[in-house]
Amino acid sequence: MIFQRLKTGGEVSDRDFDSIYARRIRAVSKIHFTPVNVAKTAARFLADTPGARVLDVGSGAGKFCMVGASCTKGIFTGVEQREYLHQLSDLLSRFHSLSNTRFIHSNITEITFREYDAIYFFNSFYENILPGTPIDSSVNLDRTLYAVYSQYMKQQLSTMPAGTRLATYFSYMDEIPACYEIQASFFDDKLKLWVKAE
Repeated sequence: MIFQRLKTGGEVSDRDFDSIYARRIRAVSKIHFTPVNVAKTAARFLADTPGARVLDVGSGAGKFCMVGASCTKGIFTGVEQREYLHQLSDLLSRFHSLSNTRFIHSNITEITFREYDAIYFFNSFYENILPGTPIDSSVNLDRTLYAVYSQYMKQQLSTMPAGTRLATYFSYMDEIPACYEIQASFFDDKLKLWVKAE
């Protein structure tokens, strides 16, 4: 079983993990959802203590949260504006008995980051400026939203306490305040691990 292998440190390929999704979700996974090995690396950094509350900004079909919940003792909350993806994430997490996941159907601008200990961001805003490869047409996509969302995230990150952990994947870093310092990078510098300075 996929989640048991993750819990015991076993290897799980993206193809195997994505088999839990319907074909139309699998079709966009490579572009829009975090690869398993990236998710494991980021989650272990973010959930550095048992019970650490990790927020996934733009959680899609819940892949990062479910991987993170399986390989750490953190509590993973995903916020997703597409209702059907939110419902799917919640359904799959409950079906696979992942008790340390939560999913919120909301726009990121309605979320207060200070309720969490660490933040994960696989550039979900990029969909607004990337022509031709949206997840679907169920939400409004507009270039101006990229700036709005990036500015909101930057403002929220700036309010976090010193020591806050942040992981970004495929980020232009438009949303990262100067007070965050890179601690390490992996996967050809696509995954960056940050800590907020004093």
